Amino acid sequence: MKPVIGVTPDFNAGDRPDMGGAEPTYFLRARYVRAIEDAGGVPLILPLAGDGRVRRTLLDGIDGLLLTGSGPDLPPKLYGERQRVPFKVVSPVRYEFELEIARLAADCGVPLLGICGGMQALNVSLGGSLVQDIPTQLATPIPHRQSPPATRQTHAVTVVPRTRLRRVTGRDRILVNSSHHQAVKDVAKPLVVSAVAPDGVIEAIEAGPSLRDHPFLLGVQWHPEFLYQRYPTHRRLFRALVDAARRTAGSR
Repeated sequence: MKPVIGVTPDFNAGDRPDMGGAEPTYFLRARYVRAIEDAGGVPLILPLAGDGRVRRTLLDGIDGLLLTGSGPDLPPKLYGERQRVPFKVVSPVRYEFELEIARLAADCGVPLLGICGGMQALNVSLGGSLVQDIPTQLATPIPHRQSPPATRQTHAVTVVPRTRLRRVTGRDRILVNSSHHQAVKDVAKPLVVSAVAPDGVIEAIEAGPSLRDHPFLLGVQWHPEFLYQRYPTHRRLFRALVDAARRTAGSR
């Protein structure tokens, strides 16, 4: 049977005229859903439930989890900082759901892939922090918010040896796209770094020694949903999530 992969949507609380206007609205790029389906999974877009019991029921009903990216950012109060530069913040409806379901997935052994903002949410959910704004806080020549289309690969990342990411991709260097102005700063204690950009910006994190028995827990800062159809390296990320979900389905 094909494993069911829960996919988190973005959320408009009524202040985004480009996404439903005043009407609260879920929305999601179809690329995420297609990537899961093309990898052999059954994508299921999750409601951003506010009740903890409902969240646990949702997690019990899926075999894997995809935390998607977001335009707005997590409020810095979630990792103990004040907001240092202006940026839009994610609605509490979304970040409260994603942070809790990420913690539950880590605790319960549910395979999880976090993409861009989803990687950052995974890190914050387990106690890590973020660079609030790369251009103002880090001196780097790399444009982490690229101007070419997201279907273009614009910079390289180095994959850390003997990591799951290295086993999944089979590569020590990957070309990626880049669409973020924030990044992981302090890595959550249960996690380790598995890829970095040439300027030292963290580009991937994954389960560390304390979570060595977790079947699959990985976050990447780039957007493989824009690249997987053309590049096998990025396609392997979605297949690895679906394969891990298939192996662990029904065993929790």
